[in-house]
Amino acid sequence: MTEVAAETAGSPAWPAEPPPPSERLHQPWRALVALVELGLAAVAFWTATLCWSNVVLPVVLRLSDGTELTSTRFEGDWAAGAIGLGALACLLVVDAVRQLLLAVRTRRRSSRKHRKSNAAG
Repeated sequence: MTEVAAETAGSPAWPAEPPPPSERLHQPWRALVALVELGLAAVAFWTATLCWSNVVLPVVLRLSDGTELTSTRFEGDWAAGAIGLGALACLLVVDAVRQLLLAVRTRRRSSRKHRKSNAAG
């Protein structure tokens, strides 16, 4: 029992090293996926601008004495749609960048610590 306590007191309990990244991450067809996602992001952004143009509606009311009252009406469902489509477009762009980076390259671990652990085990 004292051996275990002395062993844990001498060195911190580090989590195990993750395995090296798989070579299957590097797949060139991911560039095509990124291109499709960028196209979908452009369509989502264009639709969001169309929705946003329907958000503000002027309302003009003419009274019997000739007085003209002007007010502005905001359509919440159009605003929510525009915001949602804008957020979707942003997420598609971020994922397209990720897909493109995975299509081009993968990072390899080349640290000394990793090489030592492979040589020892």
